[in-house]
Amino acid sequence: MYLDDKTIRLQLWDTAGQERFRSLIPSYIRDSNVAIIVYDITNKESFQNVSKWFDYVKQERGSNVLIILVGNKSDLENKIIPNEEGESMCKKLGCNFFIETSSKNGYNVKNLFKKVAKLLPELQDENTDQALDNDKVQMIDVAANNQEAADGCQC
Repeated sequence: MYLDDKTIRLQLWDTAGQERFRSLIPSYIRDSNVAIIVYDITNKESFQNVSKWFDYVKQERGSNVLIILVGNKSDLENKIIPNEEGESMCKKLGCNFFIETSSKNGYNVKNLFKKVAKLLPELQDENTDQALDNDKVQMIDVAANNQEAADGCQC
């Protein structure tokens, strides 16, 4: 992607947040600069898993990682988790920012990655002695019941 006349390369690793893939997650997180924790705004259990995934990322990466909280499926009418709860969770955990998106219709997806790209140089400035040579983004979908991408996901 291009940002302020610079080319930014983001590598995405979607671990789907499923327990059966948990043993693989440390290898994805190990060299990541950003973790994007995604929950389903129509699923309370998905939202309740956010703090578990936040703690897991912090345990694996410490403070040298940006953590973004994303409420997904904003295109659906049956919203259970209000935007304010997502923002509150973001502040409580100390995530870098919160945003609601729709992977189905693309709402706020580009905005999410633009914000991430803008934050990466700040992270690099803070960690000059530990240079970040790759811009990797770790996607964790904390949806309890992972649905197939039959809905036409734009990811």
